Amino acid sequence: MTSLTNQRVLVIGGSSGIGYEVARQALEAGAKVTIASRSEQKLAEAASSLGDVETAVLDTGDESAVDSFFARKDAWDHVVISAAQTPSGPVRKLSLDDARRAMESKFWGAYRVAKAARFTERGSLTFISGFLSERPSGSSVLQGAINAALESLGRGLALELSPVRVNAVSPGLIDTPLWAKMEETSRSAMFERVAAGLPAKTIGQPSDIANAVLFLMTTPFATGSTVRVDGGGVIG
Repeated sequence: MTSLTNQRVLVIGGSSGIGYEVARQALEAGAKVTIASRSEQKLAEAASSLGDVETAVLDTGDESAVDSFFARKDAWDHVVISAAQTPSGPVRKLSLDDARRAMESKFWGAYRVAKAARFTERGSLTFISGFLSERPSGSSVLQGAINAALESLGRGLALELSPVRVNAVSPGLIDTPLWAKMEETSRSAMFERVAAGLPAKTIGQPSDIANAVLFLMTTPFATGSTVRVDGGGVIG
C-alpha cells in the first residue's frame, strides 16, 4: 500500500457523514485534505472539528463553478465524491422533476467532477454508489439505477483516465446524519430490523465506508473496481 503522507486529497461532500469520516481518516494518514460542499456553515463546523483542513464551497450541479474550481487548483492525488441528494420512491409515484434532481445530483454531479478534475499521474478518483445497484428495491428503483450508472461510469473512466485509477465503494445502510430527520424511536427500530436481516447482524458506520475508500486510494493495483461494504445486504 502507498502512503498518503503529504498527498493532496479532495473530499467532495466532506462536511458530514461518510465524506467527513473519509476526510478524518485521510488526515490521520498524513494527507493534506480539502473538504468541499455547498454549505459554508457546514464546512466551517466540520473544519472546526477536523482540524487542519482546507475548505471550499462547491456545488457539483454548477458546471461553470466546477470547471473554475479545478482550473485554479493544482492537480489532486486523490478525489472522493460523496455528495448527493437523491429523492426516493416508486417510479410511478416519484415525480419526474424529483427523479431528474436525483440523477442530476448523484450521477451528473460526479460526471462533472470527473470531466473537470486534474490528477497527478498515479492519482485516484473514488465514487460512493450504493448496494441497490445490485439488489434493487421496488420502492427505490431510481436510486438503484443511478448507483449502477455511477459504477459503470467508474469502470469506463478507469480505462479513459488510465493510469489514474477510478473505483467505487458501494455501501449498504449506514448510520449517517441523513437519517437524523427520522424520529429517534422509529430510526432505531428500523436499524434493528435491518440489522437482524443482514449476515453481519449490524448497521454500517461511516468509518466502515471510509476504510474501504482509503484502501482504494492506497492500493496501486485497484482500478475499475466496486467494493461492496453492505453487511451482506446483496447476498442476505
